[in-house]
Amino acid sequence: MNTRADQLKAFNRLLDIMDDLREKCPWDKKQTMESLRHLTIEETYELGDAILDNDLQEVKKELGDVLLHIVFYAKIGSETNDFDIADVCNSICDKLVDRHPHIYGDVQVKDEEDVKRNWENLKLKEGKKSVLEGVPKSLPALVKANRIQDKVSGVGFDWEEPHQVWEKLQEEIEELQHEIVEDNKDAIESEFGDVLFSMVNYARFLKVNPENALERTNKKFSKRFQYLEGKAKELNKELKDMTLTEMDVFWEEAKKI
Repeated sequence: MNTRADQLKAFNRLLDIMDDLREKCPWDKKQTMESLRHLTIEETYELGDAILDNDLQEVKKELGDVLLHIVFYAKIGSETNDFDIADVCNSICDKLVDRHPHIYGDVQVKDEEDVKRNWENLKLKEGKKSVLEGVPKSLPALVKANRIQDKVSGVGFDWEEPHQVWEKLQEEIEELQHEIVEDNKDAIESEFGDVLFSMVNYARFLKVNPENALERTNKKFSKRFQYLEGKAKELNKELKDMTLTEMDVFWEEAKKI
């Protein structure tokens, strides 16, 4: 592995290249924080895909793309004299030191849960009016639900045992079924949301990340469906012309791969 000196040299090289691109490249010169935003989101999702695929070479590549964006934003900030990369680094360093008094102070903690509780309480002391202020509004709903529950758990608003969450989930499913019988469309949507929220909560108690779990199933389903498509092509058939029984044969084959 590289030494700390090598790591700093590489980071300095990236800063130099960013300076060159911002000065000389027509595309890079035109970029703003707003124009980069959607690209940053895309790069972050690509990093997430690489992590789920456990493709470490791709993780390395995607981390580089994300790091480039961080450096790019800092470069733009320096041009308006608002902040530069040093300010970005010092800001996160200061926050980490302040929020880890059990490392850089005299606070004692027993376990990870103590650390999480201290973290949320420290943020409130910093002036945040709500523990939920740190949940981005633009997060996908499933991820947002998980973060909301994680946040409120950090200040003690939580169930005590997994079976309590399971019972709540069963209650929400029964309420959904009632509204389905009543055929109340608005209530069905509301109760369906409650079921999903409870499922996310139960996943947390099972130590399962719901986003990762669902994406794992998405990938599994896609792989099996593409196998089914391939088999249909071998038979010179269109899927729409096949019976469910015919398709199920290949689906069961796909499950064994």
